[in-house]
Amino acid sequence: MAKSIIRIFTYLLLAFFTWLMIEITARYIPMADNVAFLAIKQQYIGIIHWKTAFFIHVYSSVFVLIAGFTQFSSLILRKWKVLHRWMGKLYVLNILFITGPSAFIMALYANGGLSSRFAFGILAVLWLYFTAKAWILVKRKAFKAHKNFMLRSYALTFSAVTLRVWKWLIVLIFHPGPMDVYMIVAWLGWIPNLLVIEWYIRKEAVWKMKKKDIVITN
Repeated sequence: MAKSIIRIFTYLLLAFFTWLMIEITARYIPMADNVAFLAIKQQYIGIIHWKTAFFIHVYSSVFVLIAGFTQFSSLILRKWKVLHRWMGKLYVLNILFITGPSAFIMALYANGGLSSRFAFGILAVLWLYFTAKAWILVKRKAFKAHKNFMLRSYALTFSAVTLRVWKWLIVLIFHPGPMDVYMIVAWLGWIPNLLVIEWYIRKEAVWKMKKKDIVITN
């Protein structure tokens, strides 16, 4: 019962933050050079590949959040396997060929200097790796390992949300300078996500092992 409540709460939380990201994306429609985040990136507007990568990333990343959100529903996996499969393909192909590469280009021009660029660069590379690994594993029918790498991939996908939450909290409590904030959240936005998901993966493995032992002994 408690596990079901936690799962429902998690899905509601994910849905809420996904909706917030949709609202953020809507600010850039129609395409403009001086709205929201772009207001502090005016020195890069003239760099065509950065500007192209930015709008590709903004418009495509929301689909990654939505598609990834559907992948961990046991209901969808049981009753609508075709939907699970196609949404998974949308998620993987989007990251590998659209959102991931554009994120790496953006990382090269991240606010906060070399530290931030290094952090976002690592994030983009790990995001691409975890997603590609998940795709390879499902092709090999290694479904458990596939699920674990998809969890890792989505933990990094969700950094788009957690980064903004951390930024809000840090500014609210500590009032640091803008560039200092970016240097902090560049790392804080995704490392805790990975730590939490690794803890969850290991805890689930231990729980399943104990459950298996109980069944055998009975």
